[in-house]
Amino acid sequence: MERSWNSPGPEGGFSFAVTAAYVDGAWQVSRFEDDFSDPATAERAARRSPGAAFALLCVDDDYFVLVRPTPKGVNYVLSDAVAAVEDDFAAQILDELGVDVPDLEGEDLIEAEAWAEGDLDILADFGLSEQVLEVIAEDEDSWASEQLVRLAEEIGLDEELLNAVPGLDGLHDDD
Repeated sequence: MERSWNSPGPEGGFSFAVTAAYVDGAWQVSRFEDDFSDPATAERAARRSPGAAFALLCVDDDYFVLVRPTPKGVNYVLSDAVAAVEDDFAAQILDELGVDVPDLEGEDLIEAEAWAEGDLDILADFGLSEQVLEVIAEDEDSWASEQLVRLAEEIGLDEELLNAVPGLDGLHDDD
């Protein structure tokens, strides 16, 4: 599935990719181009950022991914493991996590509730607990972009995120 950064996806969903770095007591948020075909793209972008950095990916406004390189490897969070059933990029994230794609089809797939997979304390050092991240990720009444804004609010980078992603502020005001 071909996707482009910071634009509507093929299903009409909103997609974007940014890095967030905490440098000298302030957040720096930068967009980067990602076609959501390889998790290594986000890892490379986050590694190039100064300070403690991570990537936030919103994929077709269906789910989000957090990517955080560490000296011991790369940590990931996938907000909706069920998305991996029909989405190659989400399936790649589960593969990176060593988690099998859920075995769901038909009515079971339609009725499945989203659940987050990965290192849910990925942003604990910025004040976002595993429990809060899980609640945000599993909120089925919110779009992925809205979930990322809520996450950003929790750690104090919402203004920078909204400034970095044109169209994100007010995206779902009509919903």
